[in-house]
Amino acid sequence: MESTCYAHLAFLERLLIDNPKDHSKDKPKDNSADGLPRGGAGFGARVGHALFVGFLRLTSVLPLWFLHWLAGGLGWVFAVVPNRSANTTRRNLAVCFPELSSAEREQLARRSLVGMMCTALEMGKAWLLPLADTLAQVTEVEGLDALRKAAASGDGVILLAPHLGNWEIFGYYACEGIASNFMYQPPKSPPMDELLRQVRAKSGVKLAPTNRRGVAILLSALQKGEMVGVLPDQVPADEGGVFADFFGQSAFTMTLTSRLAQRGKPAVFCGFAQRLAHGKGFKVIVRPADSGVFDPDLQRSAAAINRSVEACVALAPEQYQWEYKRFRRQADDSEFY
Repeated sequence: MESTCYAHLAFLERLLIDNPKDHSKDKPKDNSADGLPRGGAGFGARVGHALFVGFLRLTSVLPLWFLHWLAGGLGWVFAVVPNRSANTTRRNLAVCFPELSSAEREQLARRSLVGMMCTALEMGKAWLLPLADTLAQVTEVEGLDALRKAAASGDGVILLAPHLGNWEIFGYYACEGIASNFMYQPPKSPPMDELLRQVRAKSGVKLAPTNRRGVAILLSALQKGEMVGVLPDQVPADEGGVFADFFGQSAFTMTLTSRLAQRGKPAVFCGFAQRLAHGKGFKVIVRPADSGVFDPDLQRSAAAINRSVEACVALAPEQYQWEYKRFRRQADDSEFY
């Protein structure tokens, strides 16, 4: 499972590099002791990282309303110029909302692409601002008291944070004052890894590796009454998921949450930070997950997790990450996209 910050990095990379060709077989073997690129490639990587950090710093100080205005123009470009993100968005919406007319789906697709750009441009405010300033972006809250009450009970909490609205800001706000744990898969770039670890350090969230040891850390955290954050809408590895209904389609869904829910008596919530109009900030919304999450049958539990995500998406469907290939894994190995 990807951590929230790493998933966001991968999201931005998909925007900047559309369907990149894999040249890994053509690259010479790197024999350096530390694995860092050398020569021209190393210089290019450093320049690229510096530009990326500069982008984050610039967007962190620009007004939110201006970033959203800029996202409107960039989203229009993504809607009219052929690209993978727009194609995937339209494909997902066609199967998830068959009841809408083609004109209504196209309108939703364009709004979703604008939301995609809003998420990218908001990254600096989520990552680089002091924690108090990041939290101040939230101007409305709904349902958070129930989560905090559950966290205070000592039975542990599982928080489902789908890729909806701004999941970075949601993670910071929901975890404030609560001992929290997220899985973390380091990016291949050492400078980016360092940046993301610094980002996480400001919130005090503990990071667990994406392996068996990481799962053990999450189990231990729940036993100690802490909170565990999970991104429920990522396509898992072969051994980590089952097929379950998601918006009427069969989606390969991770079973980590289902297995964690069987240990002890944790409360399970699902939430997101909804982007408000006119740059007015964000509304954090937290709701109890579907009770079927606790079903010992993994497939029924996974379906309940997906229903929990659907209930949140229904509140702001244009802010969901429809450009993600959620249905790329098919039971019959057919090509969906």
